[in-house]
Amino acid sequence: MAINLPNKLTFLRIGLIPLFVLLFYVPLFGWNNVVLTGLFFLISITDWFDGYLARRLGLQSDLGAFLDPVADKLVVTIVLVLLVSKHPGWLLALPTVIIVGREIAISALREWMAHVGDEAKVAVSIIGKFKTATQMLAIGFLLYEQPIGDFPVLEIGFALIYVAAFLTLWSMMVYLRAAWPSLNGDDGAGA
Repeated sequence: MAINLPNKLTFLRIGLIPLFVLLFYVPLFGWNNVVLTGLFFLISITDWFDGYLARRLGLQSDLGAFLDPVADKLVVTIVLVLLVSKHPGWLLALPTVIIVGREIAISALREWMAHVGDEAKVAVSIIGKFKTATQMLAIGFLLYEQPIGDFPVLEIGFALIYVAAFLTLWSMMVYLRAAWPSLNGDDGAGA
C-alpha cells in the first residue's frame, strides 16, 4: 500500500518529535526559544495541512484516521511534559494534568464507542477545535517565553494554557454527555 501525502505529513510530525526533544536540551546560543517555537509551529501546521489535504483531495484513509490523533497526542503530551520540566510546580503541572488526562479519557471513550458502534457520537466537535487551537497557541507562547518589548509572552502563555484547560474540560463534558446513553446502557448498546 502506498502512503499518501497527508499520511507522509503525519509521519513527518511524529519523526520531528525526537528532534524537538533533542533541541529542547541542546543549547543553541540563546536561540532555543526561537528554534523550538518555529519547530512546534511547523509541526502544528502539518497537523492542519494533512487533514486539509486528506479532505480536499479525498485521501482519507484508515491509517490516517488512526495515526493523526496519535501524532497530535504525542506532540502535545511530550511538549507539555518538557515544559513542566522547565517550569516545575503546580502552575503548569495543573493544566498539563487536565489536558493529558482528558486526552487519555477521550481516546479510551472513542475506542469504546467504536467498539459498540457509536463512534459518530464522539466525533470531533467545534469546541474540540477551539481547544486545540488555544492549546497550540499557548504552547507556542510558553516555548518562546521571552518578552517581546513590553508584551509578556510567558505570562500570556500561562493564561492561554488555563483557557485551553478549561476548553479541554468543556469539550470532555460534551463528549461524555453525547456518549452517556451508550455508557449507561440506555440505548441498548451496553450491558
